[in-house]
Amino acid sequence: MKTIKGPAVFLAQFVDDQAPFNNLKSICEWMASVGYYGVQIPSWDGRLIDLQKAAESQTYADEIKGIVNEAGLEITELSTHLQGQLVAVHPAYNELFDGFAPSDLAGDLKGKTAWATQQLKYAAKASKNLGLTAHATFSGALMWHTVYPWPQRPAGLVDTGFGELAKRWLPILDVFEENGVDVCYELHPGEDLHDGITFEMFLEKVNNHKRANILYDPSHFVLQCLDYLQFIDFYHERIKMFHVKDAEFNPTGKQGVYGGYQGWVERAGRFRSLGDGQVDFNGIFSKLSQYDFDGWAVLEWECAIKHPEQGAIEGAQFISDHIIRVTEKAFDDFAGRGADEAFNKKILGI
Repeated sequence: MKTIKGPAVFLAQFVDDQAPFNNLKSICEWMASVGYYGVQIPSWDGRLIDLQKAAESQTYADEIKGIVNEAGLEITELSTHLQGQLVAVHPAYNELFDGFAPSDLAGDLKGKTAWATQQLKYAAKASKNLGLTAHATFSGALMWHTVYPWPQRPAGLVDTGFGELAKRWLPILDVFEENGVDVCYELHPGEDLHDGITFEMFLEKVNNHKRANILYDPSHFVLQCLDYLQFIDFYHERIKMFHVKDAEFNPTGKQGVYGGYQGWVERAGRFRSLGDGQVDFNGIFSKLSQYDFDGWAVLEWECAIKHPEQGAIEGAQFISDHIIRVTEKAFDDFAGRGADEAFNKKILGI
């Protein structure tokens, strides 16, 4: 077995125009000061990294890595959650996603998709230049508007949808293969890949591509009422990344999974800071350790109530307390007598 690395933190929810969260150097120094050892970098935020430059210049990639290392941290992964979303967008959501791409692509659905595809290819090369082996993203969605179908879905719609999604992602996955980096899809409501079944359907369409993997985040499974511990039993071989994020689901006689169009504070299902929700992290860390997960435990802070700085400070200690230093020997080794084939045969009566 292997010991999970961490604690680490996803910087996306902490970047701000105010110091110390307004540049890579100072935000890394702050995160190191509260107990983190790694940072996951959102590649769309120019205050932290120029993704294209990191892909095209090894010197620049080394500079970025040096800034993080000087703060006493490691880069765990890059993220293209926003760009990945744009690889597949249904026209009904076109304008809603304009903010995820350059302003000159506003309203241009095909233009945003082409830009996002190139961004993912940059991310593959940038990850290699930074010495990384995994990458975080979203799948995008062409079918989400049919997830609870009325009227019923036409026959063959889902098969066609996953076929198109695979067509868009296969060239990207191949570039990641060329660079030795795993693509880890965060399975998330709103994306076509949002649970185990949808991941399996996609995996079949991309011919079980070795680079198509999973970013495991139990919070999204709590809000779907999915067994997030058994999920690890099913998919541990494809889990290459781990977001440590808490959530709670408290249905009432008035609302349930869908939330009644309420804001995050009023929803039955909501994200919480670590330790304030319902996720069984003891069970999760045990299962991931059992299955030899040796990646990073990365805090993704999203909470409807608590301040992010408090969430970050508490989160570092929370993750540290849950990381299991795996054993190198069996607990009953003291009673063993070593290998003896003759003795074994005697015990068996042969």
